[in-house]
Amino acid sequence: MSVREGPGTVGAMQGSRSPARTAARAAGFGCLMLAAGLAGYVAWLLWGTGLETARAQDRLRTEIAPQFERPTPPKGAERYLPGDAYAAIVIPSIDIDFIVVEGTDYVSLKEGPGHYPTSADPWDGTGKVGIAGHRTTYLHPFLNLDRVRVGDRIELLTKHGRYLYEVDRNYILPEAGSGVALEPTVRPTLVLTTCNPKYSSRERLIVTASLVRGPAA
Repeated sequence: MSVREGPGTVGAMQGSRSPARTAARAAGFGCLMLAAGLAGYVAWLLWGTGLETARAQDRLRTEIAPQFERPTPPKGAERYLPGDAYAAIVIPSIDIDFIVVEGTDYVSLKEGPGHYPTSADPWDGTGKVGIAGHRTTYLHPFLNLDRVRVGDRIELLTKHGRYLYEVDRNYILPEAGSGVALEPTVRPTLVLTTCNPKYSSRERLIVTASLVRGPAA
């Protein structure tokens, strides 16, 4: 004797899902959403932050560029606040032309390369001028700093005139203890620092350059 299934029985069985299968589908969807979120975050870090820095650079250049055309002699100690336009750095060999701000804190470096407040000023005539910059985010001003070679020229434009430096060293130090690169010296020197390798901060890439010509030369 055959048993006839009621209408809709097979359809109901096909549409049913076990709790395990439902959980697996939910977990898979969650993983996809997480991956999409992470991809968006990485994209923002690598490219989106550059938009923020580009806007800041345009504003800073508008503020300070007129002073480059009409330099004035320095008058004693000068005070710069974090984020103030400080100078322009030009490195032709790696196509760098950025406005440098005062300060190397997180907020200041979002706007461009930053001058270490405790380091010398170019117009001091002595000591180390220290400048730090991002390598992979916020318009990555020092992305290709590793390509700078001995003999390359670096120019700092300030409201007190132009300072020309010649690279004499490009080297790497562990992050711990890298502060030795900024120890004061009598000889007028420029020191550039950034993270190394790219996408990591376990080391510091250091470029040093000696002053070869100042505004009075």
